[in-house]
Amino acid sequence: MKTYPRTFSHIGISVPNLEKAAEFYSEVMGWYHIMEPTVITEESDTPIGQMCIDVFGKGWGSFKIAHMSTGDKIGVEMFEFQNNETPRDFEYWKTSTFHFCVQDPDIEGLVEKIVEHGGRQRMPIREYYPGEKPYKMCYVEDPFGLIFEVYSHSYELTYSQGAY
Repeated sequence: MKTYPRTFSHIGISVPNLEKAAEFYSEVMGWYHIMEPTVITEESDTPIGQMCIDVFGKGWGSFKIAHMSTGDKIGVEMFEFQNNETPRDFEYWKTSTFHFCVQDPDIEGLVEKIVEHGGRQRMPIREYYPGEKPYKMCYVEDPFGLIFEVYSHSYELTYSQGAY
């Protein structure tokens, strides 16, 4: 029996300023709030308090959390921890999630908007199949140091014929 392909529910990102990050992703990506910023305090009397102790251990004190959604109903869970640190370098070789990807047919317009809102374009917009197919990509960075990718077309279209 083949394994059923699971759907993607959400991704959790850590940001240095929850309100500014939510504003950036709302204005630039059009993502909308499901749950406005909320403070979670370390305690074991509620299900969410106990879940957080299970995940983070003891001693984290409190953090802010907000939930947003993309146009295709993928959740984005944003965390602002009291002791947050922005990585100094892009340590892509370390085992972890090192980027997510959004899709926009106007890749040039979205990359420009990201930069206008304090983000950074990390590379030129590149084509996967120059002169053959219009599939483009670009790595960018939000104003808080989170690296992500922008595609002009779906993941399935981009890779279904083999990109390299």
